[in-house]
Amino acid sequence: MGKNKKSIYILVVSNFLICLGIGLVIPVTPFIKNEFHYTTSQMGVMTSLFAFAQFVASPIVGKMSDKVGRKPVIVIGLFTYAISEFIFAIATSLPIFNISRVIGGLSAAMVVPTSMALGSDLTTLKERAKVIGWLSAAFSGGLILGPGLGGILAGITYKTPFYFAGALGIISAIFTLFLLKENKEVLEEEALEAEKKAQEQGSIKSILTLPMVMLFGMILVSSFGLQGFESIYSIYVNQVFNFGLSTIALVLTLNGIISLILQVAAFNWIINKIGEMRLISIAFLLSAVCVFWITQAHSHVEVIVATLIIFSSFDLLRPAITTLLTKSSRSNQGLINGMNMSLTSIGNVIGPLMSGALMDWNTHYPYLVVTVILAASYLLTFVVRKHPIVPAE
Repeated sequence: MGKNKKSIYILVVSNFLICLGIGLVIPVTPFIKNEFHYTTSQMGVMTSLFAFAQFVASPIVGKMSDKVGRKPVIVIGLFTYAISEFIFAIATSLPIFNISRVIGGLSAAMVVPTSMALGSDLTTLKERAKVIGWLSAAFSGGLILGPGLGGILAGITYKTPFYFAGALGIISAIFTLFLLKENKEVLEEEALEAEKKAQEQGSIKSILTLPMVMLFGMILVSSFGLQGFESIYSIYVNQVFNFGLSTIALVLTLNGIISLILQVAAFNWIINKIGEMRLISIAFLLSAVCVFWITQAHSHVEVIVATLIIFSSFDLLRPAITTLLTKSSRSNQGLINGMNMSLTSIGNVIGPLMSGALMDWNTHYPYLVVTVILAASYLLTFVVRKHPIVPAE
């Protein structure tokens, strides 16, 4: 990595910032809903538009970054992100809120996958896994800490988190513009080897084995389940249990601390002790039980404990599935990671839409549906165990 270390650090910060912005909106949603008298369905659409825009724009942006370079796309993406946050801060009507979320999704499509690509450009094959791991940790860290920070800043006014995020976006864009270096030296031997392997094995058919299909399905279910749960969480606990902004912020901040400890310090240890598949199975079971528990809870303590278990389960579930997927093949990493991101985006779109619509019908229906889907996924893990994935040599 050597001389490119500074550029890698800048990429990590950029990824963290974008994902922080994704999470900032979550604790504020019930107060926007109440102030402007929106339905839960309308709030679900607002949340899902971000993921939908990201899903549509990602392949287009990927091709663009190949032609014009990674750095210009990342810088434009960070400025676009700042614009989306400022628009959200000044919005007073549903169409403007929605436009802000679409612009935010476009910015995420510019920054996140392009950062991954540039991270690969700046490293050798030997170093690549470590750098991609750093970028993934930044992605997860932003998503984890965003809701807690958003809740704390919203204590001033609900618009404060978005002004704060917009300012950080501009600062990050300026630092990236002047400090980020693109590696112009192409490692021809590695590129030719990767291209040869991709031609030989890089097809969708080569990865559509039964256990792989099941794992891809679990990626979709986990993102759907997390967004189905998280997108309406603030609204749900506010309506059903009268949680105030400070309580929501406390819960999400505690979750951020616990999740970072689990992902940074405990994940590898857990994998070494029980393996990916057993961890996936346990995470699906715990999340299903605790989502149902929330619908039956009678005290704030019960809700808080169940919430922390649910978020912790999801925070271990996704990296466990991704780790297992990446072990399946060396030559199909691009294809596997591309499908991973696409399925995640689809789940991120469907989850909020489903939860918002069901909550307008009955307050508890979204979490009951999520419970059933997570329980079914837990049962599917036993099918995958019977057809284990053999790690690629």
